[in-house]
Amino acid sequence: MKFVLSKWALIVATTALSLGSVMAQEVTLRKNLSERLPNLPKIDEVSKTPMNGLFEIRMGNEVMYSDADGNFLIQGALIDVKQKRNLTEERMDKLSAIPFDQLPLKTAFTQVRGNGKRKLAVFADPNCGYCKRFEKDLQKLDNVTIHHFLYPILGEDSKTKSKNIWCAKDKAKVWNDWMINGTLPPTANCDASAVDAIVAFGQKNRITGTPLLLFADGTRVPGAVPMAQVEKLLAEIK
Repeated sequence: MKFVLSKWALIVATTALSLGSVMAQEVTLRKNLSERLPNLPKIDEVSKTPMNGLFEIRMGNEVMYSDADGNFLIQGALIDVKQKRNLTEERMDKLSAIPFDQLPLKTAFTQVRGNGKRKLAVFADPNCGYCKRFEKDLQKLDNVTIHHFLYPILGEDSKTKSKNIWCAKDKAKVWNDWMINGTLPPTANCDASAVDAIVAFGQKNRITGTPLLLFADGTRVPGAVPMAQVEKLLAEIK
């Protein structure tokens, strides 16, 4: 019994020392970097990386890397070559995740297919060629509710088309007619401030390209990815 107690006491002591060392390291890094780079944005988090002696410095949704003493600051991607993983990209995806319940769904139009149980949000520009290709593939997806966000970032014509689509009586039909069949959205007038609100939301959340997919677990996926990948991500959501 004495051996067991002493063993656990050693574990507790070791853990405490380790935590103390990590905290001291963080203090050192924060102090040195702020003194040496006074224009550096506020550091929100300091954490170890899988690479010995390398620390992640998080400032908002941006990450950089530093040695243990803050003598060097690295901007770039950290790659795990054994596992073939871009650790920086994975971290950025996590930091930029958007909770599905925080999406401004009132500024989207919705299509329901099958039982509609699975949920997907898509940000797309009506003049984006990749968006058109993706929209055609999206027609194969079943048992899903798709929230479409008009995200015109490719110029004034994109804004005009987006507002005409938003003002249409049947938004989903006009959208499909244009994206899939190439039929121009008819001119329509209404309060289209929702389109501007979507652009503002996207800029705030660093949506810089289209199409962008958002899944119910907050995962965001940029680009016209294959439907097999979309199906896989939908299936993984519990």
